[in-house]
Order: sequence, then C-alpha cells, then structure tokens
Amino acid sequence: MAGESGSGQTSSPGVSAPAAPQRGLRTEAEVGVVHHRSADIDGVRMFYREAGPRDAPGVLLLHGFPTSSFQFRHLIPALSDRYHVVAPDYPGFGLSDSPDRGVFTYTFDALANKVERLVDVLGLSSCALYVFDYGAPVGFRLAERRPERVTALVIQNGNAYEEGLGEAWAPIRRYWADPSPTNREALREVFTLEALRSQYVSGEPDPTRLSPEAWTLDHLRISRPGNADVQLDLFYDYRNNVARYPRWQEYLRTHQPPALITWGANDAFFPVPGARAYLRDLKDAELHVLEAGHFALESHGEVITPLMRDFLDRKVGGAQTRH
Repeated sequence: MAGESGSGQTSSPGVSAPAAPQRGLRTEAEVGVVHHRSADIDGVRMFYREAGPRDAPGVLLLHGFPTSSFQFRHLIPALSDRYHVVAPDYPGFGLSDSPDRGVFTYTFDALANKVERLVDVLGLSSCALYVFDYGAPVGFRLAERRPERVTALVIQNGNAYEEGLGEAWAPIRRYWADPSPTNREALREVFTLEALRSQYVSGEPDPTRLSPEAWTLDHLRISRPGNADVQLDLFYDYRNNVARYPRWQEYLRTHQPPALITWGANDAFFPVPGARAYLRDLKDAELHVLEAGHFALESHGEVITPLMRDFLDRKVGGAQTRH
C-alpha cells in the first residue's frame, strides 16, 4: 500500500562504443571509482559518468535543468559497490556536444532518443531509473517505449501530473500560449547567475548545505554561445510533456514499477501535490517529503542516498563486492 513519511554492449553504424572494462565483481579497492567517458551517438558526442560492475543491476541517473550529471557526483560512488551506475549529460548540457540548432532539434523526444541509443551502446539491458526535473520526461519516454526494461523508479522532484506544476511556471505557460519574441525574450532572465542560484537556494532552510560550484558551472555552460536558445527551445517543447502526462500515468497504472519518491517540500516548480499524485497510480510507492527545495539531492544527499540504497536492495537487488 502506498505510504508517506515526513522526512551487454553493442554498436551500430554511427555509434562508437567505448571499450568495455573487464566484467565481473570488483574488489573493495575498486569500489567508488567513477569513470568519465564519452560515446559518439550518431554524430553527437555524449559525455557520461559510469561506475560499478558491468554485470551488476543497472541504475540510470537522469539529470534536470540547468544542470548535468555533475549533480550525481556524490550519489554515483555511493551506489557503485552494488550497481552499474550510468549518468549521461543530454545534448546541449554539461560536457556533451551542443549541436547547432540548425542541425539538431532540441526537443524532449530528441533528448530521450539520444539517451536510449546510449543505453543500448552501453548494454544496459534493464535498469532502475532515477528521474529528476527534466529527467522525468526523458525517463518516462524510455519507460513508455520499453516498460519491460525498467526495474524500478526513483523519482525526485520529477513531475508527471498537472497539479505538480507550480506557480513558477507562469512565464513559461505564457510562452506556450503565445510563442512571441517578446515572451521568449522575457525568459532569458532565468539564465543569469543569480537566477540560477535562486533555483538551488529557494526553499532550502539552510543554503550553506549547497555547493556554489553547482550553479556556477550551470551558468558557465548556459553562457556558451547559443546555449540559451537551446534552453529556450526546450522550455517551449515542455508543453508536449504536459500533453503526455495521461500516457505516463497509464504506464504507471498498468506496469506498477516499484517506486521510491523523494521530494523537496518547498519546490516552487514542482510542489508536493505532484508527488502525492503518484500515489493514485502506484499502489506500493514509497513517498518521503523532505524539508528542502527543488535540488533536494544537493542539500539532502545524506538522506536520499540511504533511502535509495535500501529501496534498490529490496526491490532490485545488487551485486556483492568481492573481498
């Protein structure tokens, strides 16, 4: 019953797969080692972080806006003793290529397509999905396409319900309704350093828990020539995610994946009603509401990480470390 607490590798034309490390369980000395790699996915170089034995159960970490796989820098080694963990940067984000908008259309369908191809290249035949923010529309596309490959969901402030869209979406909703140059340009103010910082600190009772490198790196990446327009294109395409919410809810009702939901209670973008809405469709979901903002993993990683390890161990099962 739903509950809440307070607190194999292949390659194909156009794809260059990285050399696979030796398979098998790792020794204690190797636990926690994170590898920083990239793969050519149909002409787009995608950066990803990878840790853990390749034959262990898979965990795919999907980041949000405006960040990258950097947000999982602490979580990856914490899971790598028992799981094969992969965290990619989407095209236009982090250290992945940012193709010109004239040759690559920045939509959530396109981001999901690239992640799906990367997953195939890495031989992640099944995996648990960690979806945060933009990771939710990317991850739910993957789950909808290949439900048999999703072993579990970990949802952290990643929305799939209308009631989960907060007041902070008002300027973007205006842009959806009227994609005029005026409404588009009005959104550029969210790319300033202070505005990006506010996404992290807003709703966080103790901002000193947050690392300033996070928003500083986000700002440097968005400040690259043309990247702000990449982000604005995705802002506009987000309306298509909302239109797909009923399909994702049907996926949840039909397939009932094991689900752990951890949610920052003070998120202005995705408020708590969006977290509780999952309980309507997932009979056995586990919900933990934390006194945190949007980036709850940044501020409350010491809470979320053990919750996630316990959940995955119970629902998925992990490899054993060889001594």
